[in-house]
Amino acid sequence: MEKRIELEMRGRTPAEVTELNLDNCRATGISGLTEEFSNLEALSLINVGLTSLKGFPKLASLKRLEMSDNRVSSNLEHLHGCANITHLNLSGNKIKDVASLEPLKDLKNLKSLDLFNCEVTATEKYREEVFKLLPQLKYLDGFDAEDREAEDSDEDGIGEDGDEDEIENEVDGDEEGDDDDEDDDDGDEVGLDYLQSSRALQDEDETEDFAPRKADDEDDNVSDDDDDDASGGANESRGTKRKHEDEEAEGD
Repeated sequence: MEKRIELEMRGRTPAEVTELNLDNCRATGISGLTEEFSNLEALSLINVGLTSLKGFPKLASLKRLEMSDNRVSSNLEHLHGCANITHLNLSGNKIKDVASLEPLKDLKNLKSLDLFNCEVTATEKYREEVFKLLPQLKYLDGFDAEDREAEDSDEDGIGEDGDEDEIENEVDGDEEGDDDDEDDDDGDEVGLDYLQSSRALQDEDETEDFAPRKADDEDDNVSDDDDDDASGGANESRGTKRKHEDEEAEGD
């Protein structure tokens, strides 16, 4: 475990470490983990092979402790130095009865406890007894005393001030996005109005262009009729004159 801790520190001092993952490092007891990790907030010891918590250091800043799939059966009093723990996962350990959980009464800030795949879950009135023993507990195995499932914000620790700000920013971003969409819609409407007005102007221009041509055609028709009338009149005059000439010739 000491080598794994050194590796996970990555050149930092213990006081600079806020999260430490020691999963699968294989050890039966705690070693290499000291009170120097004064700012450690999250510690994961999944599938390490722990049989005892003896020597667990006092970590005042620790809030989340993951210890699933180990072989711990008792001696949970060694966690008393971590009074600010809110989430404790003991799933897959060797805890057989509710009495083994009694030392957790001193963890006044404990809100969520997981005991999946522990023998204790098969005992009669298991949930009722655990909630009675640990009145500060809000969620047991992901559900509250009324069998209501825990929200992600409660289980994952979401809902801190920074996360709330992030959520608000996302909402604001969505609202701004909606405003942008509305602006785009307005733009589409303006564009449609513009196209319609342009079409109307174009139709008007075509009508104006068409009207003079119609007038010209009428003038042409009128001119042709006038020419026909003039031609007819001239032909009639010539016919009358010729008739007089023929009558005079016959008189002679």
